Amino acid sequence: MPPSAVLELNHVSKRYGNTPAVIDISFSVQRGQILALLGPSGCGKTTILRMIAGFVEPDEGTLEMGGRDIRGLRPHERNVGLVFQDYALFPHLTLEENVAYGLRQRGSAKDAIGDRVSEMLVLVRLEGLGSRRPGELSGGQQQRVALARAMAVTPEVMLLDEPLSALDAKLRQQLRFELKQILQAAHCTTLIVTHDQEEAMSLADEIVVMDHGRILQHGNARAIYDAPQSRTVAEFIGRANWFEGKLGPAVSPELREFVTSEGRFFVPANALSQSSAGESFCVRPERLRILAEGLPADEGMNLVQGTLLHVACLGSEIHHAVTLESGRTLICVEQNRDQTIPAAGTRLRLAFRPTDCIFTA
Repeated sequence: MPPSAVLELNHVSKRYGNTPAVIDISFSVQRGQILALLGPSGCGKTTILRMIAGFVEPDEGTLEMGGRDIRGLRPHERNVGLVFQDYALFPHLTLEENVAYGLRQRGSAKDAIGDRVSEMLVLVRLEGLGSRRPGELSGGQQQRVALARAMAVTPEVMLLDEPLSALDAKLRQQLRFELKQILQAAHCTTLIVTHDQEEAMSLADEIVVMDHGRILQHGNARAIYDAPQSRTVAEFIGRANWFEGKLGPAVSPELREFVTSEGRFFVPANALSQSSAGESFCVRPERLRILAEGLPADEGMNLVQGTLLHVACLGSEIHHAVTLESGRTLICVEQNRDQTIPAAGTRLRLAFRPTDCIFTA
């Protein structure tokens, strides 16, 4: 285990009958780090959380926490804090009693329990509400109580299972920032399981993208978004407009052609080294720029023409769906700057730089 790692999985696999749930998984979580397991339902991320928590034993591989092998230890023998998807608060207990529950189970002194509960309620910004019961709280407040209860016992690792999924969209967005601030203030080493890419990208220092029981890519949010290693990752993290074709000849030391049914485009000269096949690339929607009528494109820009199908104004962003002559539709996202929005049916030119082209394996 690396010196600063609190949790490490090495070549962990788990099967249910003949069905593999987790296949040869290896990663570590460093002290104070927030790491997210991100992937669609059924990809194996919850099975990993359950193995770390002690509810499921791996068939192969090792699980180490704090430098010791935790396989075979029962859940209460592992120093982990667990926040469930539905929070699992005791409805008949007050907030203070909920937060104190784990401390009492561990036999902590009464005075120490009171001090720790007060400390946790201040940390999660619920001071003064300790006498209330869960039913008197909002969903966001209940989530913070569950977090305080898990952190109160000072776990080596915090495990959060889809921590914000039970909340409405606006509250989820607000609590992402609050949750990260709380975890950082408490210096919690944290593993988050989520299928929400925005949740993973806003909360986590590192993201492990999973699918079909395997790790597809591991890195920080910026690296995974800007340099996805596979088409699956590119499509799961954000959105992508794909161009299919074939790499053509070099046109300069920095550029080469990419030939498609929709035209010829300039792509980086190292595109072949980025892609084993070189038969497709994608451009993120926010990298496409709408050129006003009569405005020339900058030298070296790629251009594609189409017809505006429809526009969606989503507050801070404006999403344009543009249909090409081939029948394909590209999505272009602009920041809302009170610009004039063209009408459906308008002919448009979209521009993007060669460096906006993302090639994957």
